Amino acid sequence: MKQYTFSEVNRQSGEILDTALLEPVALTKRGKEKLVIITAEKYHQLMGQSSTTAYKLEDAPDDVHNALLEGLNTIISGEDDA
Repeated sequence: MKQYTFSEVNRQSGEILDTALLEPVALTKRGKEKLVIITAEKYHQLMGQSSTTAYKLEDAPDDVHNALLEGLNTIISGEDDA
């Protein structure tokens, strides 16, 4: 599983999200794994749910893509380990 720091999300969000479509991606803060990004399909499999509508990153409407990036930015800016 590839790992990226929270700081790298700001600079490489496109690359990170593209990677997450292929394999789980771990986001770390201060060397500790904090989040794992997985596809919606994998999430629903893990939750025991069957078919669900999901978008691939390249097919998602702009509002869905923007909401995802806003959510990631909120997590990054709001998380404080101090």
